[in-house]
Amino acid sequence: MQMDTLQKDMIAAMKARDKGRKDAISALISSVKKVAIDEGCRENIKEELVDRVILKELKTVKEQIDSCPADRTDLLEEYQLRYDVINEYAPQLLSEEEVEAILKEKFAEVLATGNKGQVMKAVMPELKGKADGKVINQVVARLCQ
Repeated sequence: MQMDTLQKDMIAAMKARDKGRKDAISALISSVKKVAIDEGCRENIKEELVDRVILKELKTVKEQIDSCPADRTDLLEEYQLRYDVINEYAPQLLSEEEVEAILKEKFAEVLATGNKGQVMKAVMPELKGKADGKVINQVVARLCQ
Protein backbone atom coordinates (compact mmCIF):
# COMPACT_ATOMS: atom_id res chain seq x y z
CA MET A 1 0.00 0.00 0.00
CA GLN A 2 1.31 3.42 -0.91
CA MET A 3 1.34 6.17 1.68
CA ASP A 4 -0.03 8.58 -0.97
CA THR A 5 -3.10 6.37 -1.41
CA LEU A 6 -3.87 6.56 2.31
CA GLN A 7 -3.51 10.35 2.32
CA LYS A 8 -5.75 10.77 -0.75
CA ASP A 9 -8.40 8.50 0.77
CA MET A 10 -8.29 10.49 4.01
CA ILE A 11 -8.84 13.72 2.07
CA ALA A 12 -11.75 12.10 0.21
CA ALA A 13 -13.28 10.99 3.52
CA MET A 14 -12.90 14.53 4.89
CA LYS A 15 -14.66 15.98 1.84
CA ALA A 16 -17.44 13.41 2.19
CA ARG A 17 -17.73 14.34 5.88
CA ASP A 18 -17.30 10.67 6.85
CA LYS A 19 -15.83 11.18 10.32
CA GLY A 20 -15.44 7.50 11.24
CA ARG A 21 -13.58 6.63 8.05
CA LYS A 22 -11.41 9.76 8.28
CA ASP A 23 -10.47 8.99 11.89
CA ALA A 24 -9.54 5.39 11.05
CA ILE A 25 -7.37 6.38 8.09
CA SER A 26 -5.84 9.26 10.04
CA ALA A 27 -4.86 6.91 12.88
CA LEU A 28 -3.34 4.55 10.33
CA ILE A 29 -1.30 7.35 8.73
CA SER A 30 -0.09 8.47 12.17
CA SER A 31 1.05 4.96 13.02
CA VAL A 32 2.88 4.60 9.71
CA LYS A 33 4.64 7.95 10.16
CA LYS A 34 5.64 7.08 13.73
CA VAL A 35 7.18 3.76 12.67
CA ALA A 36 8.89 5.45 9.72
CA ILE A 37 10.47 8.03 12.01
CA ASP A 38 11.53 5.30 14.46
CA GLU A 39 13.20 3.41 11.60
CA GLY A 40 14.83 6.54 10.20
CA CYS A 41 13.06 6.79 6.84
CA ARG A 42 10.86 9.84 7.32
CA GLU A 43 10.82 11.01 3.67
CA ASN A 44 10.26 8.07 1.34
CA ILE A 45 8.21 5.47 3.19
CA LYS A 46 8.37 2.02 1.62
CA GLU A 47 5.26 -0.06 0.85
CA GLU A 48 6.61 -2.93 2.96
CA LEU A 49 6.67 -0.68 6.04
CA VAL A 50 3.14 0.59 5.37
CA ASP A 51 1.83 -2.97 4.93
CA ARG A 52 3.54 -4.10 8.13
CA VAL A 53 1.95 -1.24 10.11
CA ILE A 54 -1.47 -1.89 8.57
CA LEU A 55 -1.33 -5.55 9.64
CA LYS A 56 -0.26 -4.55 13.15
CA GLU A 57 -3.09 -2.02 13.44
CA LEU A 58 -5.57 -4.57 12.11
CA LYS A 59 -4.49 -7.03 14.79
CA THR A 60 -4.76 -4.34 17.48
CA VAL A 61 -8.30 -3.37 16.47
CA LYS A 62 -9.31 -7.05 16.31
CA GLU A 63 -8.09 -7.46 19.90
CA GLN A 64 -10.09 -4.37 20.92
CA ILE A 65 -13.24 -5.88 19.38
CA ASP A 66 -12.64 -9.21 21.14
CA SER A 67 -11.99 -7.64 24.55
CA CYS A 68 -14.79 -5.05 24.44
CA PRO A 69 -17.75 -5.76 26.75
CA ALA A 70 -20.89 -6.81 24.85
CA ASP A 71 -23.03 -4.12 26.51
CA ARG A 72 -20.82 -1.33 25.07
CA THR A 73 -22.42 -1.33 21.61
CA ASP A 74 -21.18 2.21 20.89
CA LEU A 75 -17.56 1.12 21.29
CA LEU A 76 -18.12 -2.12 19.39
CA GLU A 77 -19.56 -0.19 16.43
CA GLU A 78 -16.60 2.23 16.45
CA TYR A 79 -14.05 -0.60 16.62
CA GLN A 80 -15.86 -2.56 13.91
CA LEU A 81 -15.86 0.49 11.61
CA ARG A 82 -12.11 0.97 12.19
CA TYR A 83 -11.52 -2.73 11.54
CA ASP A 84 -13.48 -2.63 8.29
CA VAL A 85 -11.68 0.50 7.04
CA ILE A 86 -8.21 -0.81 7.93
CA ASN A 87 -9.06 -4.21 6.42
CA GLU A 88 -9.66 -2.49 3.06
CA TYR A 89 -5.99 -1.47 2.99
CA ALA A 90 -4.54 -4.69 4.41
CA PRO A 91 -2.40 -6.72 2.03
CA GLN A 92 -3.71 -10.12 0.99
CA LEU A 93 -2.10 -12.73 3.22
CA LEU A 94 -0.93 -16.14 2.07
CA SER A 95 -3.15 -19.13 2.84
CA GLU A 96 -2.03 -22.18 4.78
CA GLU A 97 -1.53 -24.15 1.56
CA GLU A 98 0.59 -21.38 0.00
CA VAL A 99 2.75 -21.15 3.14
CA GLU A 100 3.25 -24.92 3.12
CA ALA A 101 4.25 -24.86 -0.57
CA ILE A 102 6.82 -22.08 0.05
CA LEU A 103 8.24 -23.92 3.05
CA LYS A 104 8.63 -27.18 1.15
CA GLU A 105 10.15 -25.42 -1.85
CA LYS A 106 12.57 -22.91 -0.31
CA PHE A 107 13.24 -24.31 3.16
CA ALA A 108 13.38 -28.08 2.61
CA GLU A 109 16.89 -28.34 4.10
CA VAL A 110 15.94 -26.56 7.31
CA LEU A 111 12.69 -28.55 7.58
CA ALA A 112 14.71 -31.76 7.39
CA THR A 113 16.36 -30.92 10.72
CA GLY A 114 12.97 -31.13 12.45
CA ASN A 115 13.99 -28.30 14.78
CA LYS A 116 10.98 -25.98 14.92
CA GLY A 117 12.99 -23.07 16.34
CA GLN A 118 15.55 -23.19 13.54
CA VAL A 119 12.81 -23.44 10.92
CA MET A 120 10.92 -20.44 12.32
CA LYS A 121 14.15 -18.43 12.52
CA ALA A 122 14.89 -19.12 8.85
CA VAL A 123 11.32 -18.68 7.60
CA MET A 124 10.09 -15.56 9.41
CA PRO A 125 12.27 -12.97 7.62
CA GLU A 126 10.98 -14.31 4.29
CA LEU A 127 7.28 -14.56 5.17
CA LYS A 128 6.84 -11.71 7.66
CA GLY A 129 4.09 -9.40 6.41
CA LYS A 130 3.07 -11.91 3.74
CA ALA A 131 1.40 -14.46 6.01
CA ASP A 132 -0.07 -14.49 9.50
CA GLY A 133 2.43 -15.61 12.13
CA LYS A 134 -0.06 -18.08 13.64
CA VAL A 135 -0.57 -19.75 10.26
CA ILE A 136 3.20 -20.00 9.72
CA ASN A 137 3.64 -21.48 13.21
CA GLN A 138 0.90 -24.08 12.66
CA VAL A 139 2.31 -25.17 9.30
CA VAL A 140 5.86 -25.40 10.67
CA ALA A 141 4.65 -27.41 13.69
CA ARG A 142 2.80 -29.82 11.39
CA LEU A 143 5.78 -30.25 9.05
CA CYS A 144 8.32 -30.74 11.86
CA GLN A 145 6.45 -33.66 13.46
